[in-house]
Amino acid sequence: MTFTEGCFYNEVVKSNPFYKYSKRGGCPPARGAAMWRHAVKGQAMRPPECPDREGSGHRVRDDMSTVTLKNIKKVYPFVSGEKKKGKRKKNDAPEKKTNLQITNEGVVAVQEFNLEIADKEFIVLVGPSGCGKSTTLRMIAGLEQISGGELYIGDKLMNDVAPKDRNIAMVFQNYALYPHMSVYENMAFSLKLKKEDKAEIDRKVKEAAEILDITSYLDRKPKALSGGQRQRVAIGRAIVRDPQVMLMDEPLSNLDAKLRNQMRAEIIKLRERINTTFIYVTHDQTEAMTLGDRIVIMKDGFIQQIGTPQEVFNHPSNLFVSGFIGTPQMNYFEGRIEKRDGKYVVMVGNIEVTPDEEKQARLAANDVKDQDITVGVRPEHMSMETSGIPATIDVTEMMGSSVHLHVTAMGKDVVLIAPTIGLARNYARGDQIQLSFGGNVVHMFSKEDEKNLEKFD
Repeated sequence: MTFTEGCFYNEVVKSNPFYKYSKRGGCPPARGAAMWRHAVKGQAMRPPECPDREGSGHRVRDDMSTVTLKNIKKVYPFVSGEKKKGKRKKNDAPEKKTNLQITNEGVVAVQEFNLEIADKEFIVLVGPSGCGKSTTLRMIAGLEQISGGELYIGDKLMNDVAPKDRNIAMVFQNYALYPHMSVYENMAFSLKLKKEDKAEIDRKVKEAAEILDITSYLDRKPKALSGGQRQRVAIGRAIVRDPQVMLMDEPLSNLDAKLRNQMRAEIIKLRERINTTFIYVTHDQTEAMTLGDRIVIMKDGFIQQIGTPQEVFNHPSNLFVSGFIGTPQMNYFEGRIEKRDGKYVVMVGNIEVTPDEEKQARLAANDVKDQDITVGVRPEHMSMETSGIPATIDVTEMMGSSVHLHVTAMGKDVVLIAPTIGLARNYARGDQIQLSFGGNVVHMFSKEDEKNLEKFD
């Protein structure tokens, strides 16, 4: 058991019976940085306003819950004995080691992070392990010191505000429930520390329990609950505080696939009922696509793209985003783009496709020159034709309504999704097929900087 409540109530850390689990008096480090939505072009739609809190089932807030991050940076300084060996000239470029940037100041985990989060918006930070998403969340929570930049919640600068005074709540990956307390006592613990009235505590706990459908478990201990039920208790303990901002750090990663799907639906329902701003961290792009009003994709401490799920899926800003968003991931081919008679043409192997009018306009706006490129096509956008790119089937995966064909084409591993309805025949390992795709589904990336060649507003 790790100590977490002290993160928000530092003045009682040492008096807590679980202080021995956190000898420094703070929170443990994050364990890994690791459906339906309201979203219209990046602007979150608000849940219905409810004049009557008691009768509506919605929690209504009067204060603004915007979050603004301006040029946020996080550097983990070298500790004694860990400083880099050898000398380097002052003007030398920062050293790069795997996905970490190392400077004279230390290891840079997050840099140039700029984001405006609207009131009651659901933002998802997503990326691979080590990209800085959990570090960013912990800086918002006050569990990590901000090395540079400014953090605002509402219109108040929060850089030096203690976690307990930020009016936030956080749900951790490992639940962090007190094993000797009942569900009711776990959910009421933070309110008791604030010395709220007993009747008010009882009302808030029972209201949260009803929202999360855990009323019948209030007298149980955590050990008597399933993983999904424990996660609901952890969420309930957060929402009883009626926070301005709800922070969630990979809350579903410890659950099995079925429970994850169930809890995703629960979080969507919860968002509709507790009218607050959500910042959610995950490495699972499915969670990001289904939960978020907007997605922030991160890599190596930098933001790669911010947009609605549909924008990110349809118009990835670079090669990394295109491969990270979408399951199975996008297929890539070596190709070339040329302009002929005022129209761009994309060549891949022995086929040529002409991008549609929208893509033509965006390529022209970016003044794209004739060049070798990386061509990306999603598996669901590829088809089998009588002529096209020769491919050999390696593996077939029957998924029910569709079959995933893993093939080798142009020396690369390629995945094709074919619907089973109307499928001409059953395909087996070693079968030869021809692949094709239309000009309206191609994504064109520069070989020089891996950016999308289309110019987006």
